[in-house]
Amino acid sequence: MSKIKVMDEILANKIAAGEVVERCSSVVKELVENSIDADSTEIKIELEEAGTRSIKVTDNGKGMERDDSLLAFQRHATSKLIDEDDLYRINTLGFRGEALPSIASVSDIVLKTSTGNIGSIVHIQGGKLISEQKGDARIGTTMCVSDLFYNTPARLKHMKSLYSELANITDYMNKIALSHPNIRFSLFNNDNLLLKTDGSGDLLKTIKSIYGLDITKKMLEVKIEDEDYEISGYISKPEVHRSNRNNMVTIVNGRVVRNTEINRVINDAYHSYKPDNRYPIVVLNIIVDPTLIDVNIHPTKMDIKFGKMEELCNLINKMIKNELSKKTLIPHIEVKEENIEKPIYEEISLNLDRVEEPDTPYVLINEDLIVKEPEIKNVEENTNIEESIILEEKKERLPEIYPVGLVHGTYIICQNEIGMYMIDQHAAKERINYEFYKKKLGNPTNDSIQMLFPLTIELSNNEFIILKQNFDILKNMNFDIEEFGINSVIIKSHPIWLPTSNEEEAIKKIMETIINKEKDFTIEKFNEKIATMMSCKLAIKANENLTLLEMENLINDLRKCDNPFNCPHGRPTIIYYSKYDLEKLFKRSGF
Repeated sequence: MSKIKVMDEILANKIAAGEVVERCSSVVKELVENSIDADSTEIKIELEEAGTRSIKVTDNGKGMERDDSLLAFQRHATSKLIDEDDLYRINTLGFRGEALPSIASVSDIVLKTSTGNIGSIVHIQGGKLISEQKGDARIGTTMCVSDLFYNTPARLKHMKSLYSELANITDYMNKIALSHPNIRFSLFNNDNLLLKTDGSGDLLKTIKSIYGLDITKKMLEVKIEDEDYEISGYISKPEVHRSNRNNMVTIVNGRVVRNTEINRVINDAYHSYKPDNRYPIVVLNIIVDPTLIDVNIHPTKMDIKFGKMEELCNLINKMIKNELSKKTLIPHIEVKEENIEKPIYEEISLNLDRVEEPDTPYVLINEDLIVKEPEIKNVEENTNIEESIILEEKKERLPEIYPVGLVHGTYIICQNEIGMYMIDQHAAKERINYEFYKKKLGNPTNDSIQMLFPLTIELSNNEFIILKQNFDILKNMNFDIEEFGINSVIIKSHPIWLPTSNEEEAIKKIMETIINKEKDFTIEKFNEKIATMMSCKLAIKANENLTLLEMENLINDLRKCDNPFNCPHGRPTIIYYSKYDLEKLFKRSGF
């Protein structure tokens, strides 16, 4: 008698559910993606107890005929793939035909659907058809999933807390809303509204619905394309960052995907603009020919393979760096309005025939604060456009500011016509040093200095072996280095840019960096570490008082930097208070 038997369909669906339906958010994901594929313009998700009791998804999509409503619960039944060739040009979010039968096998599910004619109501419990009857003619589909995992106790037992389940669902809905700003999404839990988007197609409005107005005001629009990829979206200013990568959202042809390589490229593009252990808020929409990607590598369909990955990474890196390099990124410290009830006497209008001249108005143009000039009339538009382009090209990223004092021997106070600036002198000097040393390391010369007294350094045996293997790195930097006895080296000359009076400490730090190099060591990474280390060691320390002339020289050097807004570690070098904010602090505005 044969021992091998064909598995029962319900059992097969339960096994498939183990991969497709991991938790409540998996059910929401599959149902919402079906609604999107049905060309819905409005999708409503209603949860009870974070989805553990019930999940209801209602859309206004195409709906299904009676026969299709029954067939949809059979395994591998789908309207999205017809033949093998379709697998290589997938344009829908779902295509396997596994989700609905998998969900139905571990829950109690009721489907209500109609194409505009007589509708259908299908009730399935634990994979078994309970009833099928006629329904109303409302165009669209409603899926109600309840008692999830009631017949798989092990999975039910290991579900996380309600807060954890709700957080996962909310996180998914935020990302799917960002990927389809043209759809009106609403998410409810126990009748409490958690998310609502307007479906206008404006991505920035969707970002506001999720992150709020303060974050939205600090987002920068990006766009770039080549023959294979078209990329657009928004990136946050470096001052806005989070503790994890979860807010780096990548969308490929309308599908939210996970790709560690793309996340790494995005984060690297922000290098030295923010702390290395913090991550920006990014929403990138990538349009690509479906034949260049493969989404059929994981049951969740969130992992993806790209045919031209290196090209995509270079394009993203270039796009983000270009945008950051042309913006003034000084954090603006805004003073929030206090909701304090005004005394009755403030509401009394006293007309004393006194007209006060308004302060000089200021406007925000291309994220840069510029004093508004008097309006000039009777000038041809073309001339204005040409002049504005020339001004934009000549405009420096750091505005003209003048030092007026020092606080705690650390913070330089500056001013100009539009407000007050505070500069961290240590962070500013770090940035100046970093760009100087990085340039020297990236463009080495043959200039070196003979040491009056050669430096001898003794190492442990394993350190000596590693350093000896990498003598070529030091020699390329114009160090004259040789073996000197057992486990020792002698330095006879060093590059000219090494700091005077700190040569020995700098040389030891460079050797230490070589000895402790990582597995993926490259000259670029090595130069980066050396430049960062040297910049910090030689920067002006806190509590070191500077003269006014020294402050001016520091500001002028900072102005020449490619990125004058952050130290190499990502901390801000300068922050800004507008004149209006200062007046609000001292209760002068509005009086």
